[in-house]
Amino acid sequence: MRLYSVIIPVYNRPDEVDELLESLTRQTYNHFEVLVVEDGSSKRCDGIVEKYTNKLRLTYFYKPNSGQGFSRNFGFEKAKGDFLVVFDSDCIIPDHYFETVEKYLDKHQLDAYGGPDRAHDSFTPTQKAISYSMTSVFTTGGIRGGKKRVGAFHPRSFNMGISKEVYQKTKGYKITRMGEDIEFSIRIIELGFKTGLIEDAYVYHKRRTSLSQFYKQLHFFGRARINISRFYPDEIKLVHMLPVVFTLGFFLMWVLPVVSPVLFFIAFTVFISFFGLIFFDAFAKEKSLQVAALSVGAAFTQLFAYGVGFLTEGWRKLVKG
Repeated sequence: MRLYSVIIPVYNRPDEVDELLESLTRQTYNHFEVLVVEDGSSKRCDGIVEKYTNKLRLTYFYKPNSGQGFSRNFGFEKAKGDFLVVFDSDCIIPDHYFETVEKYLDKHQLDAYGGPDRAHDSFTPTQKAISYSMTSVFTTGGIRGGKKRVGAFHPRSFNMGISKEVYQKTKGYKITRMGEDIEFSIRIIELGFKTGLIEDAYVYHKRRTSLSQFYKQLHFFGRARINISRFYPDEIKLVHMLPVVFTLGFFLMWVLPVVSPVLFFIAFTVFISFFGLIFFDAFAKEKSLQVAALSVGAAFTQLFAYGVGFLTEGWRKLVKG
């Protein structure tokens, strides 16, 4: 029976921590501890944590702000578990999560694992649309926890577990933000550790509550991919260029009427067909016209924001070196 140490870095999000901790009290496998690492928040969650001290094996730490990566390292150092599990504070954990992980690890030797994310029934239509966009093969190329994925599996820090040995060998996160989980996963794999996806170890991930917040997040993700290339130049794959192609194509399309109305019509038809495909796929999955319509907006926001972030950070890298 493994002991799991759950590390939750949090910055100014007490309400999210409340929901996350409440979901952990319902686990069917309860051989785990929880470490909440408050990363210099002005809105502290110590009062929320206090509510759960009699329900969970729970420890609260407050430290100066250092970013989420180094806050996770802080938790790793304090953890007593055989496996160190990281959740984002905006996640809700299904009752069966740790039971599922324990059974899987009994049958499969993994040094690090990740799980997918889903939308909870209680999520708003916008949150469900964002969740669809972030997990759809049409927008992510199947690289974020899908059954069919590109290359070795890279666990992401919203839902990730590593063995104690992995932490001891890697020393945790090398950078604290802007692609820190991607860099960490690459290093884990390069050191020869075995990683894998546990499909049924999913979490309900709230992400952002508006498309404007989603835009800022995905713009940051695009910049982060360039930041990772400073450490690992080969880690920019064709799939990461697709949002750039989308963004440049979108801008170019509006120049085409001057050059060739026929080419404009073709380009416009391609874009409309693509978003029509997203609409019908989202409707088939979510059974909601509202969510399907919002999914079109979320998909556009995701691809455009990532592309702009990638291009601006790439230009900055080119100019500054």
